Amino acid sequence: MKRTYTPLLWLLFGAGGMVSAFLFPVHLFLIGVAHPMDLVAVPSYPTLVELVRSPMTRLYIFTLISLPLFHFAHRFRYMLYDAFRVKHLSGLLALLCYGSALGGTLAAAHLLWAAP
Repeated sequence: MKRTYTPLLWLLFGAGGMVSAFLFPVHLFLIGVAHPMDLVAVPSYPTLVELVRSPMTRLYIFTLISLPLFHFAHRFRYMLYDAFRVKHLSGLLALLCYGSALGGTLAAAHLLWAAP
């Protein structure tokens, strides 16, 4: 029986969709509505630096970046299959789509955990 990575890719797709649907609207509301209208106090720069130094915050930001990248990669790959009928390039498209998502994830991990 041949093993495939398809279930893992669908898992990352679903998790990225959940993060995009539930967490992004909260951030858009806070940054785009609540702060400009003074509904919430804007924290000072030293407070934000201390917050980002917390491992839980770094894990949250990493999740907020990496899972939607895989969601986009999966959706874009299958959109290319349907729109341009390039099923014969499935290996190359998978490598480009998921490779770019993995590259973005590794870059986010490096930037979040290499910072002091």
